[in-house]
Amino acid sequence: MATWAGFVALGWALVYWPHMPQGFAFSSALEPTDHVGFVDALYISLVILATLGLGDIAPAEAWLRVVAPIEALVGFALLTATVSWILGIYPALARRRTLALRIAHIRRIDTAPYQHDCAVRGSVLDDLAADIARICVDFLQYAESYYFHDGRDDSSLALQARYAWELAERAQADPHSDIRVPAAVLTAALEDLAGILDQRFLHTNSTAQQIFRAYARDHGRA
Repeated sequence: MATWAGFVALGWALVYWPHMPQGFAFSSALEPTDHVGFVDALYISLVILATLGLGDIAPAEAWLRVVAPIEALVGFALLTATVSWILGIYPALARRRTLALRIAHIRRIDTAPYQHDCAVRGSVLDDLAADIARICVDFLQYAESYYFHDGRDDSSLALQARYAWELAERAQADPHSDIRVPAAVLTAALEDLAGILDQRFLHTNSTAQQIFRAYARDHGRA
């Protein structure tokens, strides 16, 4: 975001610079001939971009008086985009870490999901599949979230995804058909997740299990 804002300010400064000082009106406290450098143009650009409107240097030429508000609109859009991105990216990260933590909890009790009736076991698999589908959407909408560090091992999807795949494989071998259907849905969701990870980030062109291993290595979880 800082790079984006910096280049916007520099770009508009290059627009203003050739027209200083004749294209601008200066306050009585300033000598126009002392403010003709690029730093002064950058100052004007930053003031307009931040919509401060200090008034010590203002556009005087007609076309500059039209262009300056356009930069102010760009600055307003930049601020709005920054806030919107922050409000979007952190819930996506929270969903990913919550899913990883849930898988870690299932992993901690290991075989316990297989010791209950089919409804409970199927519900666990269904919920995992739904959560993984949401993570697929998050990776598509917020691709940069892939590069965020997940902290502890139990909240790292890069580490826990392989166990989710093993859980789906075990469930597909279950003798009860009521378990095999949710297991197939979970497997499909995991395959979609692996496909997104490989297509957009890892580029291994391998199986889902190998992609999850590459995902773990890429996040230092090997």
